[in-house]
Amino acid sequence: MKPLHAFRDEFPVSRTHIFLNHGGVSPTSTRVVDAVHTFMDSTARVGRPGFDDWESLATDCRERFARLVGCAPGEVAFVRNTSHGLSLLAAGLDWRPGDRVAAAASVEYPSNVYPWMDLEERGVAALDVIPVEEAGTVTVEAAARALRPGTRVLAVSSAQYASGAVTDLAGLGRLCRERGVLLCADGIQTVGALPLDVKKAGIHFLSADSHKWMLGMMGIGAVFVDRSVVGNIHPPLLGWRSTTDNFNFDRVHYELLPDAGRFEEGSLAYPLIAGFGAALELLEEAGIERIAAHVCGLVEDLAGRLERLGCETAPDPKQRRHMLTFRHSDVPGEVLEAGLAEAGVVVSLRRGRIRVCPHLYNTIEEMERVAGAVRALLPRVHPASPTAVKPGGTA
Repeated sequence: MKPLHAFRDEFPVSRTHIFLNHGGVSPTSTRVVDAVHTFMDSTARVGRPGFDDWESLATDCRERFARLVGCAPGEVAFVRNTSHGLSLLAAGLDWRPGDRVAAAASVEYPSNVYPWMDLEERGVAALDVIPVEEAGTVTVEAAARALRPGTRVLAVSSAQYASGAVTDLAGLGRLCRERGVLLCADGIQTVGALPLDVKKAGIHFLSADSHKWMLGMMGIGAVFVDRSVVGNIHPPLLGWRSTTDNFNFDRVHYELLPDAGRFEEGSLAYPLIAGFGAALELLEEAGIERIAAHVCGLVEDLAGRLERLGCETAPDPKQRRHMLTFRHSDVPGEVLEAGLAEAGVVVSLRRGRIRVCPHLYNTIEEMERVAGAVRALLPRVHPASPTAVKPGGTA
């Protein structure tokens, strides 16, 4: 396998910025751009060169995603984004009177809250809110207290978007098996950065789009639907592609596909799938285990540097892997974000804290430079006086 630093040349953003916002919208690689351009150029020159070629792109991408998360290709369907995928479950599950959903509304990204709130609003299923501290995520203990006899679904994120706290999916999976509950995961904040085996973790449904840690593009993602539950989820959207014998357009034959393909109601976004497949190819070449080790090492290196500067870092080391947030009591988060941006460092501000999300092409040298940029933004203290001097100003 080629070394991770060899992939750096495929990310032109690395020549001008220290990009550390892969938990937001990632810059994509040149191979993704090339894949989309090749597809569109062929369409412009030839029209439709061959539907089988398009389907081959989709099959290849579906198989790559399946390998990444540890499932069968038939358990994967393409979606527009994570919200689209989560809504498929919320709108399509065969809800019964008395069903309940448990979710941590206070820390979750809205996409993993609103579909469940809507169910309660419409009287379909009650929502039980799992109490979680702002810098944390859903623990097995907290979930166990929230689950009730009528709980049908436990909805969690694989990592919290604001804090970076990573969820113990395997532990929650064991709990859900014991209680007969479906485990639904918003996977967008870990898929592509950390290893995941949905089968071993006991996940029944997972949704993630490609524009964050998978280094893909906006508008395309995938869902995993375990074969054991696919028959209990009716597609909220239906079309020719949802059914068996779906390429026989001269025959009306309404029989839903027995796998995740039932959730792809019509023509696929083939240009986006071409780019998504190229992004997954890069991740596969790099190796998800190597990516995780590298990224987590960068996070720990930067955390140590920032703590020595007096910054408060989070999440707790027990829940910290590939994402880091920090603040400094003397400098507002907005000032830190703006100052880092001026220094060419791309981060994000989440709930008053700077969030740092490196990826496979970032380096230890960049972490050193980030710490240096933060140091330059902190108040200076004259040796003869404890009075702080603001950067570029007077006491």
